[in-house]
Amino acid sequence: MPTFLYMPSQCFEHDTGYGHPECSERLRTIDNILSTESFAFLQRTESGPATRKQIERAHNNDYVSKILAYDGYPKHVELDEDTVISSGSIQAALYAAGAACQAVDDVMTKQARNAFCAIRPPGHHAEAGLVMGFCLFNNAAIAALHAQEVHGVKRVAVIDFDVHHGNGVQSIFWDKPDLCYVSLHEDGGYPQTGPKEETGAAQNIINVPLHAGSGTEELQQAWTNEVLPRLKDFDPELIIISAGFDAHQRDLMGGLNYTTSDYAWLSAEIVKFSTNYCNGRVVSLLEGGYDLPALAASVGVHVKVLMEV
Repeated sequence: MPTFLYMPSQCFEHDTGYGHPECSERLRTIDNILSTESFAFLQRTESGPATRKQIERAHNNDYVSKILAYDGYPKHVELDEDTVISSGSIQAALYAAGAACQAVDDVMTKQARNAFCAIRPPGHHAEAGLVMGFCLFNNAAIAALHAQEVHGVKRVAVIDFDVHHGNGVQSIFWDKPDLCYVSLHEDGGYPQTGPKEETGAAQNIINVPLHAGSGTEELQQAWTNEVLPRLKDFDPELIIISAGFDAHQRDLMGGLNYTTSDYAWLSAEIVKFSTNYCNGRVVSLLEGGYDLPALAASVGVHVKVLMEV
């Protein structure tokens, strides 16, 4: 089976304005690297927008109505100090969440071995009723709840290696023992959440904050000693990756010191775990990553690992 790639054209139309780090050039950079000969066997796949029903599994009805009301609004609007939308942003968010759900469908029905969704806006900061940190809809949470509702998956784990803690996924998963959230993030970074003590109502939240400057050694120890044993205990049937690449040493959005090789190693570790515990079922969703050369290289090795299972 092939690895599927989802990159909806609508996600390029989310215009955040001049100088904003979460820009459409991120997707163009990813598109360029994944269009090279090395990725000739990566299968590009179409997907549609998420339905309101899919979104409301993770978000409040009133919140969804508020966000959808901005669809096609002709001017830039600052929803908070970080999150800017424009006329194409709501469709981009709908198609981003839709790609995540379609990827779950294709992996669960064995159309795809695994999948990578090059989507924006990102999602892991969005809470059930709150815009935050560039994020409108929580793509990972929507995908996880879709897997449970539509495919009968009992236990889903979201593994997040963005430099920033995914407060939104954590808050949505908090009291759901059949959903596990794992976050390897910079200690004390935005949004100042995610200490080890935040463990969820059923010990289903695994936060591993890493000190600024942490790199290869700290990452590998954290995964091997802290994440892996608890992930084995949870025994997921599907893994969703919140794939943020802003912990790269070139990326100024955080203070961790990962290299491109670290992303290859961690991706391989996740895939190896998935092979042993959930029949290789992995859906990876783009989150952060704002230094364009580092983003291209890191996405490249990440997708290459998915393809080489």
